[in-house]
Amino acid sequence: MPTAPSEARLMEMVFPDHTNHLGTLFGGQALAWMDKAAFIVASRYARRTVVTARSEEVNFRVPVRTGQLVELVARVVSVGRSSMQVEVEMTAEDPLSGDRRVCTTGRFVMIALDSNGSPTHVPAMPGSVD
Repeated sequence: MPTAPSEARLMEMVFPDHTNHLGTLFGGQALAWMDKAAFIVASRYARRTVVTARSEEVNFRVPVRTGQLVELVARVVSVGRSSMQVEVEMTAEDPLSGDRRVCTTGRFVMIALDSNGSPTHVPAMPGSVD
């Protein structure tokens, strides 16, 4: 059986409708993209339907401006019986200069569900002791 993917990468472009009156990315939009990345990696890791149980330790470090690209890297960093902790790092990139800066980081707890909508077992991380 192949190893479950524990990392996902997404790219988004920051358009004016993603920003506030200052031309910087809405915090809620950043959280939505981060949650999407966490959802994708957790779904692929568990091969189950997943839902977000919690977001925590979200740090907005650098503003992201209209016209920048953002790369989101989501990694499953630990696994419980039905939960997965996912760290997400969002990096802003100026598409003309190539300048890149980590702008936002956060941790999400995702829960795997069975066909009845109840929490269900997810595979242990490779190398972990169960």
